[in-house]
This record gives sequence, C-alpha cells and structure tokens, in this order.
Amino acid sequence: MKRQWVIPPEQSARFVAKMEDVLSVYRRPYDPNRPVVCMDEMSRQLLRHVRDPIETSPGTPYRYDHHYERNGTAQLFTFFEPLASWRAVMVRGRRTKVDWAECVRRLLDTCYPDAETVVLVMDNLNTHDLSSLYEAFEPQKARRLAERLEIHYTPEHGSWLNMAEIEQSVLARQAKKKSTADSSREQKADQSFDMSAPVSRKEAKKRRKATSPEKSVSSSARGQGAFLEEHHNGESASEQA
Repeated sequence: MKRQWVIPPEQSARFVAKMEDVLSVYRRPYDPNRPVVCMDEMSRQLLRHVRDPIETSPGTPYRYDHHYERNGTAQLFTFFEPLASWRAVMVRGRRTKVDWAECVRRLLDTCYPDAETVVLVMDNLNTHDLSSLYEAFEPQKARRLAERLEIHYTPEHGSWLNMAEIEQSVLARQAKKKSTADSSREQKADQSFDMSAPVSRKEAKKRRKATSPEKSVSSSARGQGAFLEEHHNGESASEQA
C-alpha cells in the first residue's frame, strides 16, 4: 500500500523555527482587532455536460451522463479564521500575483474593514508576497493594505500546518467533486462565497464579547477542535455571500 505524504526535512532549524512561529500564532487568544486568518489556494477543473441531465421525479433519482467536456479551470482562494469558525472562498480565473492581491484586498476591505491588523498564515508561494500588492495597485493603496497585514509563513514541506488546507480538503471531498455544468469563464471569475459555519463572524464576535477575557487559550483550542470535528461530520452550512 502506498500513500502520498509531505515529509519534512530532518534536523532542519529553518523548519522548526517556522513551525514554532506558526504554532505560537495559533495559541494567541481571540482578538477581533487582530484576527488570525489562514489562507490557501487550489485549482479545480470545470466540466460541462455533453447531454442535459434528467431532473429528479417521484420515484426516479437525478440522472446524468458519464460523458463530459472539459471547460477550463478555476482557482479557489480559501480564507479561514479558526477562532471565529468563519471561512470564505474567492474564485478567480487565474492564480497570478494580481489575483492574490485582489483577494487580499477583498479580505481586508470587505471581510475585515474594522480590524486593525489581519494576521495571515499561508505558505511561501511566490505570489504570496507584499510585492504582489504593488503590482496590482497604486503605491499608496498597496502600502495601505500592506500596513494592515502581519504575515507568517508555514515551513517548506510543512503546509499541513496551515488550517486552510484542512478546509480545502473538506471542500474538495464534500462540495467540489461533482461536475460544474455550463460554467463559463465569465461565471467562474471574480466570485466570492461566504461559507460561514456554524456561526457568522459577527455572531462569533458577539459570543466572544460575552465571554470572560480570562478564558484560557486551551479552551479556545478545544473549541477549535470541536468545530473541525463538526465540520468533518458535515454539520457546516454554506451560503453565497
């Protein structure tokens, strides 16, 4: 039996340093002014039906033909705030520096307009860099966005430390295995989906305000683990933003 695995390098001081940095970020207590958000991206192939499916009718299940046509690809940029049980998926036609920069702009200006700083955990892909903001926007705008980011990179061969990767794994297994019929490039590009569950960010913030500030980090970690267990059991809901 074989299984693909990410094998970290042995006795790597660089790996350990980055790993402990990310783990220390995860141990921070919830702070609405400095939310910790994990980010990852993946590519999905889009398919088109060759023959129209037959809709469900009493006593007859939904039926579709096994033949399909390839219809391009879509890039899914996933943002996940573990301590608020919130995630969003932004869909782009490509995965260039400009695409990453636009998703980060949306994250800051639309999802977290009131946060002082967004603590962003992600892998060290060549597009995941502050210079991408300057390629996409005017210098003043790029600087404004950059000043609101605190970036922490997962170690090489250690992307499993990124919690957004867990979210994408669940998304791939539960939601995106089915073919996407009649999905054109105009439909798939520049879309955003708020997949908050089990509560929205606003509701999570209200609950945190009602909680004693002396709440321990270990309690937050237990809540985070419970959320992941619920999510894997399929109890999370999805809705379009």
